[in-house]
Amino acid sequence: MTTTRWFSLRRRLLLLIFGGATACWLATMVLIYFDAHHEIDELLDAQMVQAAQTLLALAADDDEHDLEASRIGAEYQKRIKFQIWNDDGRLVLRSPNAPTTPLTATDGFSDAADAEEKHREWRYYSEWSEERGLRVQIGENDYVREELIGHITWRLLLPALLGLPLLGAWAWLAMRSGLEPLDAIAEQIGARAPDQLDALAPQSAPTEIRPLLKSLNNLFGRVARTMENERRFTADAAHELRTPLAALSAQAQVALRARDEAERTHALEQLSVGMARAGRLVGQLLTLARLDPQQQPDGTVRVDRLAEDVCADHGTLALARNIALELDAAPLTALGDADLLRILLRNLVDNAIRYTPNGGKVLVTVAAKEDQVRLAVADTGPGIPPAEYERVFERFSRLAGQETEGSGLGLSIVRRIADLHGARVTLAPGPNQCGLEVSVCLRGAATTAADAGRPGTS
Repeated sequence: MTTTRWFSLRRRLLLLIFGGATACWLATMVLIYFDAHHEIDELLDAQMVQAAQTLLALAADDDEHDLEASRIGAEYQKRIKFQIWNDDGRLVLRSPNAPTTPLTATDGFSDAADAEEKHREWRYYSEWSEERGLRVQIGENDYVREELIGHITWRLLLPALLGLPLLGAWAWLAMRSGLEPLDAIAEQIGARAPDQLDALAPQSAPTEIRPLLKSLNNLFGRVARTMENERRFTADAAHELRTPLAALSAQAQVALRARDEAERTHALEQLSVGMARAGRLVGQLLTLARLDPQQQPDGTVRVDRLAEDVCADHGTLALARNIALELDAAPLTALGDADLLRILLRNLVDNAIRYTPNGGKVLVTVAAKEDQVRLAVADTGPGIPPAEYERVFERFSRLAGQETEGSGLGLSIVRRIADLHGARVTLAPGPNQCGLEVSVCLRGAATTAADAGRPGTS
């Protein structure tokens, strides 16, 4: 037996939604960080180019200054430094924190570690004037860029960090509200009485559980019909059993009070007949009880040999009533259960013999019909009006005016067994529009040479 693995739908949905939102948020933050880093790099590089060109313009106006730059903004100057060289390699101007050696040997942009602070990365820009008389070099500490990017990132990150718990709380409340109809339906089912099998009709329910509700309502309907059939079956069975039991009790009383041997013998004979009838009724009831839980059979049956056995079993009864019991059977194999099909055919042949008058005829036929095996029993009895064809399959159903004793269960058993085999029972007038023919079409199975020499059934 498979053990059910239970899980919380709310927790799973919350983890999926909130986890997905968090992953998307993190990915967005990473994307924003790198995009901001790129944009800031471009902005500050442009500023370095602009500053270099400004310094070149100023130095070109007065190239006699061999002085250090002023110390205004000394704190900020720790992060930025510059040099101006002439074409003779003489240092014209530099910032207080700039060395006396060239910052870089590369024209344009370059990156390198600081000579004094190895762990500090600097961004350098070097450019010559148009006459190549002066060369300016500017260096900017990467800390400036990282600090700016950090400020921007934290300003974006802080609202998101505060918003994530709010998003999680909102997701939890939304799922709780969204799943309330499921709790209401569960409470409605749990509060039902065992015999309350009417359809579920909640005031509101999500469309996604409509198939579930439809399946549940279909199940309730099937259970209700089954319970109703069983109640009717129990009541009918009690009624049918009451009559033969009362007759048995009366015959037993007659036998006990018999005045002579002849009267006692007659009472005992009637008692024996009543017991046989009651035994037959009980046997058919047990057959119906056995058939209810059966699953669709999947074996194979030699239908012709099965028909031979059943006809042989009923030969004595047919001879006693002067009825010609004939068999016309082709060697065919069908899919099914041998014991159940034997019960089906036995009920059909037994009904045909009992309802056929003396001197009549009963014909059992086994023939191929496309990919099926057609099993039919025809008699020359009184037949059944076409309007009553469907009603005779009901349990304990008997037609008015019938003198032959019966329980009304034979055709019910036949239909039940046919249903288990996925077959359909068909009623039609017998030969020459006289009597009744009952046919059942079974699923055919390929017959092999080995099957042809094998005795019997499945």
